Amino acid sequence: MLLNRDPSEAYRRVEFDARVTGADSRQLVDLCLEQVAGSLGRAVHAAERGDNGSKSAALTRAVAALTALQLGVDPDAPMGQALMQLYQSARNTILDSVLRFDTAGLIQIRQDFIEIRQALIGANPG
Repeated sequence: MLLNRDPSEAYRRVEFDARVTGADSRQLVDLCLEQVAGSLGRAVHAAERGDNGSKSAALTRAVAALTALQLGVDPDAPMGQALMQLYQSARNTILDSVLRFDTAGLIQIRQDFIEIRQALIGANPG
């Protein structure tokens, strides 16, 4: 019996694992921000196609990336509490979208994370 697997998902997983191996903390934050934004984009696209399996997988991936970001926050750092609030708000919207899909909310979160990532890249080139 053959399993119904998406080959692009296998390649995405291999690429992800390769990028994580040996990455420093800044690179890991960048990767998590990229994963949140990319996963939300895939979730919106899957919802438009009526592909609930892909939508669910993308939302799960976004929550996993958010969890990693939250675990890396020092709440006593100057921006710690603001980041925790941002990540928790994003998490709540994503989890709520499991039952009642919020396209506009997810698109806004995706754009916010893209902008945060661009700001971090601009502040730490190379």
